[in-house]
Amino acid sequence: MRKASRLFEIIQTLRLAAHPITAQQIAEKLEVTQRSIYRDIAALQAMRVPIEGERGVGYILRPGFHLPPLMFTAEETEAIVLGMALTRRTADKELREASLRVLDKIAAAVPGPLKEAIVSRSLYAWGRVAEAPDAIDFSMIRRAIRDEEKLEIDYVNEQQQATTRRIRPIAVIHYAEAEVIVGWCELRGALRNFRADRISACRATGNHFRREGDRLRKLWVAGWETGAKS
Repeated sequence: MRKASRLFEIIQTLRLAAHPITAQQIAEKLEVTQRSIYRDIAALQAMRVPIEGERGVGYILRPGFHLPPLMFTAEETEAIVLGMALTRRTADKELREASLRVLDKIAAAVPGPLKEAIVSRSLYAWGRVAEAPDAIDFSMIRRAIRDEEKLEIDYVNEQQQATTRRIRPIAVIHYAEAEVIVGWCELRGALRNFRADRISACRATGNHFRREGDRLRKLWVAGWETGAKS
């Protein structure tokens, strides 16, 4: 681990600790020697980071200290770059455009060495960009999930049976071949997965399912192994 990343992780560890934490505990977490932690803490104290404590007792970060915004390790920065590259392959046009703005904002805010990880273009996500279905406005889907608003969709299943469903949307899954909307189907009385390319129309209803979204997502995650069929 680079020293800059290690110093950042030490501050994060102390910031989240509810009680003094020893150099040995920090060393084990970061997989370095205890002597390295002593040197790092001394370096941080010299930079006026308010770390209190002593060897053998433990260290704690005095309340009120805040890291600058958008401080990431090199690995965290690379994870963001890769995540944005994957986002640009989805069928959600607004998210594709937003991913570029995210990288621009981060590059303008982080220190030089981390900015290099963004602009160097060393991480790629290959593959075709998914085509956006004509009948789906993904911004409306995402808004309905956030606002917990019911949607009405015209849907054709695998057996080519056409139905109109009223759903409580809770998530969108992006696969390489298609996007899937997860929602509670009021027609079936259960959670169902709806392929976006099988939806011929999607309408906002103005009716809401307030404070149900988190519960339905927990129910969906718990049943992930068995899956849901439409």
